[in-house]
Amino acid sequence: MRRKRNYKRVHDPDHKYGSVTVTRFINYLMQDGKKSVAARVFYDSLNRIAKKTKEEPITIFDKALENVAPQVEVISRRVGGANYQVPHEVRPDRRFVLATRWLIAAARSKKGSPMADRLSVELIAAAKNEGEAIKKKQNTHRMAEANRAFAHFARR
Repeated sequence: MRRKRNYKRVHDPDHKYGSVTVTRFINYLMQDGKKSVAARVFYDSLNRIAKKTKEEPITIFDKALENVAPQVEVISRRVGGANYQVPHEVRPDRRFVLATRWLIAAARSKKGSPMADRLSVELIAAAKNEGEAIKKKQNTHRMAEANRAFAHFARR
């Protein structure tokens, strides 16, 4: 029996910046279906970025996403009874998802201050190629580089 086709979702751009990436980021930030809370946290963090850096916050957000998005990752493949970590190029839509997940997880892991503050600090750090999310990306790239010998196991 054939698998059901997975159609791409069409997201509406957000009302403030007219950006689809902002809408998607807010959706990933949301917990328990509380989108208005997630939107408030995100826009507060952008306001804090604007105050701290005196730059356009949406450009810093885009730069942070671009810096955190991985180029390669490892995928586990079973070949002849052994599991190999095979390096694999990351699709563009997955790059966005991973970058978003890592940024939000890094912001949530810091405790003691409001989420908007933690998110703004992590976005600024990621835009400068620093921070926890960037470390996660570098670890992923390091793993792929270390397992480059198994690249011939990749599916074509």
